[in-house]
Amino acid sequence: MTDKVIIAGGGIGGLSLALTLHQIGVPCVVLESAREMRPLGVGINIQPNAVRELFDLGLDETALDTVGVAAREWALVGLNGQEVYSEPRGREAGYHWPQYAAHRGEFLMLLYRTVIDRLGPDAVILGTKVTGYRKTGDGVTALTRTGDGTEGEIAGKLLIGADGIHSAVRAQMHPDQPPIHWGGAVMWRGTVRARPMRTGSSFVGLGTHRHRMVIYPISRPDADGLVLTNWIAEVTQDNAAGWKQDGWFRPVQVSDFAHHFDAFRYDWLDVPAMLAKADLAYENPMIDRDPVSTWVDGPVALMGDAAHAMYPTGSNGASQAIIDARTLGARMLVSGVSGTALADYDAQLCEPVSALVLRNRGAGPFGLLNLVDDRCGGVFDDIDSVIPPEERSAFMAKYKAAAGFAIETLNAADRTIPAGAAV
Repeated sequence: MTDKVIIAGGGIGGLSLALTLHQIGVPCVVLESAREMRPLGVGINIQPNAVRELFDLGLDETALDTVGVAAREWALVGLNGQEVYSEPRGREAGYHWPQYAAHRGEFLMLLYRTVIDRLGPDAVILGTKVTGYRKTGDGVTALTRTGDGTEGEIAGKLLIGADGIHSAVRAQMHPDQPPIHWGGAVMWRGTVRARPMRTGSSFVGLGTHRHRMVIYPISRPDADGLVLTNWIAEVTQDNAAGWKQDGWFRPVQVSDFAHHFDAFRYDWLDVPAMLAKADLAYENPMIDRDPVSTWVDGPVALMGDAAHAMYPTGSNGASQAIIDARTLGARMLVSGVSGTALADYDAQLCEPVSALVLRNRGAGPFGLLNLVDDRCGGVFDDIDSVIPPEERSAFMAKYKAAAGFAIETLNAADRTIPAGAAV
């Protein structure tokens, strides 16, 4: 196994990397701490730049349609239910690839099944957590612990830490890193069967930057015309005392928080009625980590949330993890399975993605709602008199460029991994 790349973590990033390495002929193994893979989580967005990479991995629209739905529109709406900004998304915006709104757990299981089908049943070792690493003369040794507490070691050529925001690999690489950062926003997430809004596949952000709902479908309509709808309810609180709940993710009753949104009633949407149909929600703080100066320590690299955990305001955390995986593969095509490839990956992505983390902390594309709130308190009759159309469009264009899915650049870009390329 010493010639293999060891991937710590079997999430979206780690599994995307396993598929990428298999595509270019690099042996690898994924070590995942969970004892079984389950479809956990609710909705995520997969941006066109990441969908392009999935298509190049052979996960086309037929596959992605089983776990989500192509998004047609992105819209921001003020407190009074009036539109602030909207734009088409995916192919309707002119991209060569769609954008997908998907069920995170089902998408993860699609990746997992594909890894097992292509790489074999031993490609993912469950119930095994990477707790640290030791660099060796010709590679790296991953330190592991199984569910029953048994400690072990696995030697490999490279170690990629795809082990999430609580990454043990990152903790060793950056032992003096600050604690997880919480800016005060609390999110409650869930799904409900509901009538689709606007275009039928619209992402809607509603409210202000401190008090809002995000709503979008993650399935096609059923026989009754209802879609599985992902919703996120968010309120920003005083965070001076830090996060006081036990753990970072817990189930709660909808009645615990629904009162915050009693006034969100419009002729096109009744948020309290929608929430009343949901029987369970999950609470978690909106958290990220301060950027670090490097994602690489010799034969060890970070990716995904281990490298750049970011606020979900830009809907690009999962997309960036996929981009990380493909960039790692591309650098290995140039420099082999080596520390040089990892250093090149670091030089290409660490600085711009770290800047994106901070941009998302500043509300990301939802920053338009900040401007509306600052200028009129979120209530208006004519949005053009509050923020001119040119200013709104320029704001969104700047964000898309920073996030790596500016349309002209993406459509004109060469494939990250050329067809048939191998190390």
